Amino acid sequence: MGDRWHVEVDRGVCIGSGMCVGTAPEGFALDSARQARPREAATDANETVLAAAENCPVEAIVITLLDSGEPVFPPEE
Repeated sequence: MGDRWHVEVDRGVCIGSGMCVGTAPEGFALDSARQARPREAATDANETVLAAAENCPVEAIVITLLDSGEPVFPPEE
């Protein structure tokens, strides 16, 4: 995976479960409101960050290709 990703957490959806931090602590942190945030908005494609998005109980994590904006997760249907 040589791509670069843009990672966002929808704060209106995030419930602060911390699963993303447990799965990818290098990619996510909880803020003072106990909501997730990406450590960096732009990152190299990374299997643990993708796993964190896939395992988020409310699908609050959105990953797109940095250059094109094409969705990585959740995938377009």
